[in-house]
Amino acid sequence: MPNKLAHFAIEADDVDRALGFYQTVFGWRFSPWGPPGFYLIDGAGVHAALQQRREPPPAGRKGFECSFAVSDIDATSALIEAAGGRLLGPKHAIPTVCELRQFADTEGNEAIICQYAPERLKEMGLSE
Repeated sequence: MPNKLAHFAIEADDVDRALGFYQTVFGWRFSPWGPPGFYLIDGAGVHAALQQRREPPPAGRKGFECSFAVSDIDATSALIEAAGGRLLGPKHAIPTVCELRQFADTEGNEAIICQYAPERLKEMGLSE
């Protein structure tokens, strides 16, 4: 079985604010599940959750880096800022792979958006 991302969780200090951010930027839908402050995410491409942060993050990044495939990096960058997120530097290109940009959501979680080259989307099983 190939190794594929199967689940990710986004921790938030303010779950409602983070929920609004991800609804606006990516159009995801959320369903409450389990304990208060825990939501399953529908539309992220893999099994995912948004949950109340249990402890403040330590200095520096810990855990996994998540990259989200987007169809228009500039439009998505504008949505990130409009929804209260921050762009972390300029976009960069990886020739034949993608244009990418790092961002922080409303909770300070950092991730990457990627506008992949069409041949890469097909290779990754992300094309329609």
